[in-house]
Amino acid sequence: MGAFTTMTAKGQLTIPKDVRDVLNLAPGTRFYVTVRNGQVVAVPKNRKLRDLAGMLGTPPNGVSLTIEDMNESVMETAAEDDLRISKEWSESRK
Repeated sequence: MGAFTTMTAKGQLTIPKDVRDVLNLAPGTRFYVTVRNGQVVAVPKNRKLRDLAGMLGTPPNGVSLTIEDMNESVMETAAEDDLRISKEWSESRK
């Protein structure tokens, strides 16, 4: 889906109605705008993180983690990475 639009002197674009409808965009929707591979990319920020809960379904192993479990896993991984980087750095100085 796509359509042509024209930028105004103030740098504004009108998003065609069919695109707004498909993406459920409403007046006041904020966008993150960036350049990717020479193209303008505008990502609407019309969802809250909590809206995405359960989006991926049940984990493949059937086990759901608590926030505390996730935090612990991230901390353990960071600690392991720190040890690995320190070891590599020490060995490179020999």
